Amino acid sequence: MARFEMLEDGFGAMGATAQADILFELGMMYATGRDCEIDVVSAHKWFNIAAIKGSARAAELRSELSASMSKPEIAKALREAREWMTMH
Repeated sequence: MARFEMLEDGFGAMGATAQADILFELGMMYATGRDCEIDVVSAHKWFNIAAIKGSARAAELRSELSASMSKPEIAKALREAREWMTMH
């Protein structure tokens, strides 16, 4: 995940659509195990953030993913998303 940290100065200046697309791709990466281990908590986190930024597809996938997750996993994903949004 470190290689995808959005700490660069220009990230906040990106358009909302570009941000949502990048965040959606992070969710897909973790959901499918592309270049990493499958991590449903991280996938939910990134889909949630992308949905907040306006991605309808991310909201759909987040909902589908939630159906296969435990309540503690969902709570952890929501907590991590909230922390990320607070910092960025």
